[in-house]
Amino acid sequence: MADNNDKKDIRTLVAQFRESDHWAVSLARDILWVVTVVGGVALALFLICGTWPAVVTIESESMVPNMNVGDLVVVVQKDRYGTFETWTDGRASGIEKFEDYGDVIIYKPNGLTSVHPIIHRAIQYVEPGIVTQMKGKNLSVAYTAPHSGYITWGDHNRNPDQLAIYPGIGQIEPVKDEWIIGKALFSIPLVGYLPLHIIEVTIIIVVIMILYEMYQRSQENKPESQRKKNRKQK
Repeated sequence: MADNNDKKDIRTLVAQFRESDHWAVSLARDILWVVTVVGGVALALFLICGTWPAVVTIESESMVPNMNVGDLVVVVQKDRYGTFETWTDGRASGIEKFEDYGDVIIYKPNGLTSVHPIIHRAIQYVEPGIVTQMKGKNLSVAYTAPHSGYITWGDHNRNPDQLAIYPGIGQIEPVKDEWIIGKALFSIPLVGYLPLHIIEVTIIIVVIMILYEMYQRSQENKPESQRKKNRKQK
């Protein structure tokens, strides 16, 4: 009997929540609906792309002109939707991706999660030892790879990542497979500006919802004669 009563109480509370006209409950329903939709979209992206995050925003000019600031990039698992290729592999096969050879990867520099991932092109796979050539050209300074992994390079940068010093990171090592979040599948121009300002956009949406709800309540609380007068004025 107790279980049945508990189920009835829960159904009653759910019914009250769904049917209540109180402004706070109505606002909570709206927010819950938004959260449910966003959660559903996130789950669908994860299932389709096989990685997370499934979308990233270009925040710097290191990949210009093939990727620009504000582009929204869809990210998939390294070996999903086509064979993964470095610049060296792409030059051999003749297949271009984002206007050049090789896949563009999103990776955690030196495996760190405390800094933003980097989105650059995979150039070649190296073994531990001295590297003297990249992109078929002799390097001005020979690079000694501390371990095997991928050499990466921003399309707009003068040097590969492994020959540059990054603030808060230092010198980036060849990218290990476990550091790779995924590869870029395609990009959508400008749409990425929204995620870049997601906190501000969320605040604005919530404020608008609250103001709209308050306006609706104020209209409902007006006498019928006043509402008719307002409709005639319109």
